[in-house]
Amino acid sequence: MDNDRAEGSMKTIKGRVKEGLGKALGDTKLETEGKMDKAEGKVQNAIGGMKDSLRKST
Repeated sequence: MDNDRAEGSMKTIKGRVKEGLGKALGDTKLETEGKMDKAEGKVQNAIGGMKDSLRKST
């Protein structure tokens, strides 16, 4: 498993927590930060998946 996948998964989880807290507290800035972290984590996870695929195919 590529390091990017692990980091991406952690960022996604962190983003979900931030987004949930932002919604619960009515803090739109925190909610937006959570959405951004979540999106960044998904992209990083996808990049890690591509790296894994390339390693397996060679």
